[in-house]
Amino acid sequence: MIAPRGRGGDWTLVQFACTAAEAIVSASGPEEDPRLRPLRIALAGAVSLLPAAAHASFLSGDALDAFANGLSWFILLVVPLAVIGGFLYVHILPELIAERRHHPQKDAIKVLCMLSLFFGGMLWPFAWLWAYTKPTLHRAVYGTERHDDYYVEMGEKARAGTLTEEELDHLRIELDAMAAKGQLPPALREVRKHLDERANVASGARPAPRGTKVAEET
Repeated sequence: MIAPRGRGGDWTLVQFACTAAEAIVSASGPEEDPRLRPLRIALAGAVSLLPAAAHASFLSGDALDAFANGLSWFILLVVPLAVIGGFLYVHILPELIAERRHHPQKDAIKVLCMLSLFFGGMLWPFAWLWAYTKPTLHRAVYGTERHDDYYVEMGEKARAGTLTEEELDHLRIELDAMAAKGQLPPALREVRKHLDERANVASGARPAPRGTKVAEET
């Protein structure tokens, strides 16, 4: 079927589809089967819906140009930055996981993530696996599976009074296990000293002040 021409040139798709639908509905032969008429009506309805689906854009003229310019600038500026940011976030995931799990080798995992940037990401899977690995060897040598920062943070919570007695006892046991393997770092010695003083106060015994001597009985 050839679309007729109107006053302003070729008919639009909407006009052509409407004409085609009317032709399909009105077409009938001398020996037409009545059962085909619903099928012809359904076909005409489908043809009438095609122009709405094929409509190019809801914008036109200057509005379409402005939208296209804005979309192009968005693709050129925002999308690359989002891709780079997403890549860096995924790349430091092992470091974030190790930090959340208080992994004792989290500093080494951080360095491995940085080195992976210079090796094309080849070291990233090893950093990921290392962050999820249970540090049993570190516990056997140092008596703990956590980084020293964990105990410093727990010591601050103990001074603030936000830890329960069970958590304080567990923290004291872990520090004692670390002290049995070797000398504690200065920060952890302060935490252990505070826990001992707290335990003495709780038991009713007051620690003797520094610089005083017990008078000897004569």
